[in-house]
Amino acid sequence: MRFVLASWGSRGDVEPSLAVGCELARRGHDVRMAVPPDLVGFVEAAGLVGVPYGPEVGALLNEDFVRNLWSKFFRNPVGLLRQLYGLPIRHWNEANETLMSLVDGVDLLSTAVNFEPAAANVAEYYDIPLICMHHFPLRPNGQILQGLPSPLVRSGSTISEWMFWRATRNAENAQRHSLGLPKARRRSPRRIAEHRWLEIQGYDAVCVPGLAEEWAKWNGQRPFVGPLTMQLSTESDREVAAWISAGPPPICFATGSIPVESPADTLAMIASACTQLGQRGLVCAGGTDYSNVNHPDDIKVVGAANYAEVFPACRAIVHHGGSGTTAASLRAGVPALILWSSADQPFWGNQLKRLRVGTARSLTATTVQSMVADLRQILNPEYAVRAQHLATQLTTPADSISRAADLFERAANREKR
Repeated sequence: MRFVLASWGSRGDVEPSLAVGCELARRGHDVRMAVPPDLVGFVEAAGLVGVPYGPEVGALLNEDFVRNLWSKFFRNPVGLLRQLYGLPIRHWNEANETLMSLVDGVDLLSTAVNFEPAAANVAEYYDIPLICMHHFPLRPNGQILQGLPSPLVRSGSTISEWMFWRATRNAENAQRHSLGLPKARRRSPRRIAEHRWLEIQGYDAVCVPGLAEEWAKWNGQRPFVGPLTMQLSTESDREVAAWISAGPPPICFATGSIPVESPADTLAMIASACTQLGQRGLVCAGGTDYSNVNHPDDIKVVGAANYAEVFPACRAIVHHGGSGTTAASLRAGVPALILWSSADQPFWGNQLKRLRVGTARSLTATTVQSMVADLRQILNPEYAVRAQHLATQLTTPADSISRAADLFERAANREKR
């Protein structure tokens, strides 16, 4: 069978689709991926065909509104929403053209969160099944925020969904007109549900208590498969393993794809916190360049690292709260501190607090004193016990990928019958 997997976003957005695509290719299927131009090499290194899709993502990650998304939202929500909605509107036609060049004759199209409505319209035009890949609870629900009544939270999510549709409606209807489809009278998620297309949840239901029960009415349309990660090895793996084994387990600081505003200040904060706690620190740089920043001998800085190998060997993990990094920390059974700033990161921070396997706060509100206090909290042995117990309830990486690939095959086969 032939599959096209579209995924626009950072590496963390692309990796779940790539993991499934590699498994489908291993099973003998023809797989092509549409990804940001600067991640085509990432896809091709894994052995799949990659096609440029939308704008480059690297430059966007350096923009201030992405780095401090939530703090800007609370200061100027209307202005921020205009910026966020502007990106899909500007590149909607480009996304449509790329998908139209790839999808003719394929058996199934999948899409990540970004450009999902455009992909849904292409699937409707070709009358093929669509699979939506969600790495956090995107659809309205009452579990995404704690401390507020579930109906209120659900209504807020629904309003947010409706606002996006209203803001992008002209761009979407222009696409639908070019495809000969009628104007959209309902927002895209409603139409996706009516088609009974799958919305794969790339995380474990146990990590969001109550969500599986709330969504049971969808009769399997939103299956939970567990986190979809590839556990890729890196050039620094042996060096990191040797450094870790040469002393007591360190605290790992994984700063994610979005570059931090000041590498020097960030590393100084990490060094000071580790000194006060009497701990070693391992900094996994991600998208931040620390190469010209001095640091003490008990702080080691590396670039990319294999979290599946590193995290289990650490006492605690401090990270940005991306879905893939959160999944790796939960699977490692190690308590975590999430310092969130953008996208779904505060949601995952809230879930760690709810499950009592970690804590979280806004990155902009973080100081040396708060970091030390938060780390002292999660270094309490009770957090490690709960984290280890939760890890036993999570889907293994291999099972998550296999389950997702099975769903892709079944959806494509069902359409053929």
